[in-house]
Amino acid sequence: MTTAAGGLGDDGKVVVVGASLAGLRTAESLRALGFRGSITVVGDEDDAPYDRPPLSKQVLLGFAPAGGTHLPRLVRVDDVDWRLGVAATGIDRATGTVQLADGSTLSYDRLVIATGVRNRPWPVATEGALDGVVSIRCAADAARLRGLLAAGPRRVLVVGGGFTGSEVASVCRQLGIDVTLVERAPTPLGGALGHVVGAVAADVQRGHGVDLRPGLTVTAIEGNGRVQRATFSDGTGVDADVVVAALGSVRNVEWLQGSRLAAGPLGVSCDAGCRAVDIDGLVCDDIFVAGDVSRFPHPLYDYQFVSLEHWENAVAQARVVAHNIVCDRQERIPHISVPAFWSIQFGVNIKSVGIPPFADRVVFTQGSVADRSFVAAYTRDERVVAAVFFDQAKWLDFYRRLIEHAAPLPVELRAADGPTPDGPVPPDFPTAHTHAPTVVLSGHDPDQLRARVVAGEETR
Repeated sequence: MTTAAGGLGDDGKVVVVGASLAGLRTAESLRALGFRGSITVVGDEDDAPYDRPPLSKQVLLGFAPAGGTHLPRLVRVDDVDWRLGVAATGIDRATGTVQLADGSTLSYDRLVIATGVRNRPWPVATEGALDGVVSIRCAADAARLRGLLAAGPRRVLVVGGGFTGSEVASVCRQLGIDVTLVERAPTPLGGALGHVVGAVAADVQRGHGVDLRPGLTVTAIEGNGRVQRATFSDGTGVDADVVVAALGSVRNVEWLQGSRLAAGPLGVSCDAGCRAVDIDGLVCDDIFVAGDVSRFPHPLYDYQFVSLEHWENAVAQARVVAHNIVCDRQERIPHISVPAFWSIQFGVNIKSVGIPPFADRVVFTQGSVADRSFVAAYTRDERVVAAVFFDQAKWLDFYRRLIEHAAPLPVELRAADGPTPDGPVPPDFPTAHTHAPTVVLSGHDPDQLRARVVAGEETR
């Protein structure tokens, strides 16, 4: 129930859909802020919220069991109603209810959408069903892949050179397993860091014995019940006992179909206060979005809507959501923190701050590229918008401040052996292609105009 000043009173009901990092931290933050009302957390997995980054690192190396990465409880949430093992299938905004897969419904005064993402499936179902073809997103995936690696395969094929694929390749080499990595782009990590920095990552991988095949796709996976071989787009191929599909992610928004929320392949749109936006562009005061599924405007990046699958972003958004649920209207706060993420692969600690794909120039500054210990600074219109650190995390706060103040890059910062000796160069990001739903307007009078999502053939 809403108080006169706009905050949710202690007799209110909050439903969080997504027993994720963002979902757990939202529930904890609500209790930490003194909210004593009803909180229900819905999750489609049977497990309590757990940490996902260790799944492609410590778990695959055998340093931690797949079921041993549960997130610590920072605040007591024993009184939260946990509905685990049941998925949400829809919402009725008019009645303020959430429909669940078991046929039950939950009423809410405030709804938090934190359903995250899932792995993009292998495009050929029969190939993806072969024993030995795996992906890694949940604890069960990690346990399965750990078992396959522990069995000592002759060769592992990793399809996709993003952070997850590169981390899996790193684990294979650390375990002494031969690994081939196929990436359709010219370099690994190119989508996140650009191909200029991706070329350095490629050299690191090759230096650690990875059979890197850039610029190729997998055209077929073959086997008789169990995977045996993969064929590539250039006609070559490899024999492999294990194939790891690291093809990126799909945001979990299908359950919102018919809700009239602005939900699509890029996520669920929300304002800077994490309040959901509907397809008319109107803000919903009773629905909030947090974590990987969210898409929000960032003032440091020309108010463009950004989607971030980062651990820190999920935690920060959860705090903003909880605060804005319970506070008075005039006390609402925005989610405008500078995004950051990290990865460990091939013995290199890679960290990033800001949004590198927003940049139009990159230059190597501190450290040594030859030693794989450097900073790459990304700029747009002469101001720093991001930085990437290979074993140089000590500089992170310095660059974070430059980003926060839209500051130019100090001219004296230049790595002596950097591959950009004549100054910043284009970072060479791949062109992104998204398939957002088509929206048309219906109605005649200005006060009757409404947006409507249609299939492509209806607009021809």
